[in-house]
Amino acid sequence: MGLDRVVRFPAGGVPAWDAIKAQLVRVGESAVIRMIDGLPAFPDETPEAGWRELRIAAGSGMVTLRQTPDSVNCVVWSNADVTLLAARDRVAWACAEAGGGAIEAESGAVSPSDFAQLSDIRPA
Repeated sequence: MGLDRVVRFPAGGVPAWDAIKAQLVRVGESAVIRMIDGLPAFPDETPEAGWRELRIAAGSGMVTLRQTPDSVNCVVWSNADVTLLAARDRVAWACAEAGGGAIEAESGAVSPSDFAQLSDIRPA
């Protein structure tokens, strides 16, 4: 089981990885891809459009991104520490910011700017 954070996007869908990565840089995450669709990835590899699952090194562990046509689910293991949960939230914020999405938080769907305030995320 995992702890997830879902980001939903308007029609037109999920942003490209390069757009997500650019937003991650703004919050201090290097976001090195470790796996693309279940296969090992080179550190500088960029996934092709239509990827289904990415595993990226972030925080103190690994964050999995699962893509559907209108969402990205950011998942960590259920034994994640606070550092990894914070990294997962930065990844979710980056996805939402890159694609104009809304993040499903405990209080309901929120904008990237509202989520940043709730999660103490400070983009450069």
